[in-house]
Amino acid sequence: MSDTNTVQISRSTIGITTITINRPRLRNAVDSPTARKLYDALRAFDVDETQKICMLTGADGAFCAGFDLHTVSQSPLPAEPFGESPSIAPMGPSRLRLSKPLIAAVEGYAVAGGLELALLADMRICSETAVFGVFCRRWGVPLIDGGTVRLQHIVGCGRAMDMILTGRAVDAREALGIGLANRVVPKGQALAKATQIAEELLRWPQKCLRADRESAYYAAFDAGTFRDAMQNEFVEGSKVVQAESVHGAATFSRGAGRHGDFGGKIAAKL
Repeated sequence: MSDTNTVQISRSTIGITTITINRPRLRNAVDSPTARKLYDALRAFDVDETQKICMLTGADGAFCAGFDLHTVSQSPLPAEPFGESPSIAPMGPSRLRLSKPLIAAVEGYAVAGGLELALLADMRICSETAVFGVFCRRWGVPLIDGGTVRLQHIVGCGRAMDMILTGRAVDAREALGIGLANRVVPKGQALAKATQIAEELLRWPQKCLRADRESAYYAAFDAGTFRDAMQNEFVEGSKVVQAESVHGAATFSRGAGRHGDFGGKIAAKL
């Protein structure tokens, strides 16, 4: 099939980017050109200040079945050596750490490299049809797109080892129970629910949201000690205080947000 439309990108006027893997005949398995398109699309989102939240999904009832093994003998993997700047991985963007929220909307299979793409997201909104798994175990293909790094961070080492070693399928309900899925919705509703959550995130002061998000990732992956993580949280969070917190506190003092009723007013005034 032609690779001209294998990644579809839409950008809303309110700041939500939707990236769709569009190879439905192969359950959205990613070949090298598609990996490059995904990488470029996510990097473009991350530097576009008009766009605040990104959603990653797949076309026609599947998220992504991993790397397209049919093409391995025909073209090399697109991966580049690790360097100072974020480099492309076999699945494309899986080495990136974005500065803004990414939500995966998962219908159907998110397996092998598709699981690793889903793990790149901050949240995974799944339909009841979702299936996760290290299916590449069956073919002797290792996880080289962050699966062994991110999966244990999300579900814990023991549960990650269960999935990694056995290669078994994990359905949506089990995924919700172990923390791999954040929400489970009826078939066909994953993208709609992800969009609703994205719109909710837009209500909040964005500098504060991003600072807290980055601090959580720093503590999980970068901090050498508890003290280091706590210090980073304070130093980076303090930078937001003058930019947003003072104004936000004044807004609260004037009556906004009382009794849990925010109504989108706080973010709108900041």
